[in-house]
Amino acid sequence: MRKSKAPTLLRVLTVLLVLASFSEARAEAVTDRYDDTFRKYSKRFFGPGQDWRVFKAQAMAESNLSMNAKSWVGARGLMQLMPRTFAEIQSKNPEFVSIDDAEWNIAAGIYYDSKLWTQWASQSLPGDRRSFMFGSYNAGRTTLLRAQEVARTKNLNHTAWTSIRAIAPEVRNWRHGETLGYVEKIEKNIGRMDREGRVYK
Repeated sequence: MRKSKAPTLLRVLTVLLVLASFSEARAEAVTDRYDDTFRKYSKRFFGPGQDWRVFKAQAMAESNLSMNAKSWVGARGLMQLMPRTFAEIQSKNPEFVSIDDAEWNIAAGIYYDSKLWTQWASQSLPGDRRSFMFGSYNAGRTTLLRAQEVARTKNLNHTAWTSIRAIAPEVRNWRHGETLGYVEKIEKNIGRMDREGRVYK
């Protein structure tokens, strides 16, 4: 007499559901791990009115929130900072002890963002300032300034991010696809979070 496969199948499905629930809970714990640090340094370098989630979204785009991430060019940590960049930031913030410490990596990345934010104050539309900040974090401010020059030659508003996107392929020595995709990914990551910064989507 053949035994029914139903009980076995039921047990397998139960195990899979338990594992899925565990993985989901673990993923949420990992994505929430550094939230207090993002809050702390967002407030310190941008003020209490700044939405700290944008920097978490940036770290998600940079490293998928992995402190062990390292790029082929040598960028390290959650915020994918180059050692030379970190050293420059550290010279002004001696308390930032190590690029390989999660807190100081996040702090240095947000500090660097704050400097770029200030630099773009008069050179970008208010609604596009964040895109210029993140774009220059990825490609370098000089690259974005060159892009603005190209936009001017096309009689486009060089302070609008849409103009930069339009002329990006014409800017020499710029991996524009990477930068534009990076900015877009950050915005999408913000949309994946609830108001408390929990990632669900």
